[in-house]
Amino acid sequence: MNTKNMLPRPDRKNWTRKAHRDISLFEGAEGRFADLKSAIKIGLEALKGFWAFRKERNVVTVFGSARFEEDHPYYKLARKMGAELARAGYTVMTGGGPGIMEAANRGAREAGGRSIGCNIVLPKEQAENRFVDHSIELCYFFIRKVMLVKYSCAFVLMPGGFGTMDEIFETATLIQTEKIADFPIICMGLEYWRHLFPFVQDTMIAAGTISADDLDVVFLTDSPADGVAHIMANTP
Repeated sequence: MNTKNMLPRPDRKNWTRKAHRDISLFEGAEGRFADLKSAIKIGLEALKGFWAFRKERNVVTVFGSARFEEDHPYYKLARKMGAELARAGYTVMTGGGPGIMEAANRGAREAGGRSIGCNIVLPKEQAENRFVDHSIELCYFFIRKVMLVKYSCAFVLMPGGFGTMDEIFETATLIQTEKIADFPIICMGLEYWRHLFPFVQDTMIAAGTISADDLDVVFLTDSPADGVAHIMANTP
């Protein structure tokens, strides 16, 4: 096996007890008592999120990478998008970390809007950014995704890696299968995504694994003003 480009395994000794929850949950059968404990922890974490965000309304979630610095064009684009959303009266929600998430939260705050985050415990990268007005820290990725989707009326997809792809494709799946309402998805940073959409159109649609109208919820633009206008025209 070629291990040259493999990511290093997390050093468990340096993780907090909270960070172990996700690991232990997916390590296989643990017995009825341990499974019951896991179910209770999951339920309590979900309740923590529901309580923390119970008053949030008119929220737009921005998905994107934690790895872009503030001088990067995608950071600047996300910052402009956060400001544009705030000026239109939307609360900007992100994963609460650095990079694109920080940029969107920062733009919202600088424009006088509300900025919230849903952070995750990770061994590296993820630290809460300083531009959130209200945030929580979670241990389970799937609970975090519930929070990012549950309170939102639209979604903004910015350039990102595996986590961003996971978040947006799960959101698209929920819309496709009518598990959530037909909310608009704004795709930005089009140069980054230029190889993805031909694959979706020329391979997935051509093969019949998705339908052409499954893409109707996706609006492609690099203009924050146009993106917000589309959200306003397609949400109650």
